Amino acid sequence: MTQSKFVALASLVAAGLLGSASHAQQQQPTPGGSPPGQQQGQQGYPGGAGPGQPSPAVGGPPAPVMFVTSVEMLRSDRNGGLDVVRVRGLVTGSSWSQPHLVPITRGPPRDGMLDLIFQASAPAGAAELGPFMTVDAILPIETGHPYKGVRVRGGNNAISLKAIPGYAEAAAPKEDCAKCIGKVFVAKGANPPAGAAADNVVREADLPYTLRIIKPTDGIPSYAVDPNRLTLLLSEDGRIIDGAWD
Repeated sequence: MTQSKFVALASLVAAGLLGSASHAQQQQPTPGGSPPGQQQGQQGYPGGAGPGQPSPAVGGPPAPVMFVTSVEMLRSDRNGGLDVVRVRGLVTGSSWSQPHLVPITRGPPRDGMLDLIFQASAPAGAAELGPFMTVDAILPIETGHPYKGVRVRGGNNAISLKAIPGYAEAAAPKEDCAKCIGKVFVAKGANPPAGAAADNVVREADLPYTLRIIKPTDGIPSYAVDPNRLTLLLSEDGRIIDGAWD
């Protein structure tokens, strides 16, 4: 991973500005390739950092997860009946913690759908590039509720499930940019430079989330931290020389 001053400075500045996280106990992020249902500990932990570079601080404010990947509604007839919503999704790294579901529906919905936001405690500052991590959360619903289905929203997508019980899923993004450094960035509508190998190219079209590209001649008019935004620094020849989730 890169050890640039850009990421280190961003981590220090953002960590001093952002507040502490909520203390609801939930599951810990797990690697994107983990099998469904794997259980993890309760507490957050920092991701790895290069020598002399601080780890991204954990314990930032809640934020929507990057992507919702599946929604399941389970119905039990035992103990008076209970419906349980189980949701899985992706976050940008291991510095996220305490995933949980937040209802935003108030009163009986006109469309019969319970709307939820899937969020977690975000890193308190810029985080290094790395593989996406899988998180999950559950929300029990008392019997007799007015809902016919559930809609769960993340930072970049939403999944609607219109049957109880039932299951729905969405495809995960192709590219998490864990290995983007050193590769050629190709903007939407552009073609790779002649001779560039396919595995040495990062296409903007494969990065379906908030993206900030900083070229050598670009300024930075503001630095408001967004844990679901990918920032990539380009060299004069269009290669990615640094990056962070910030």
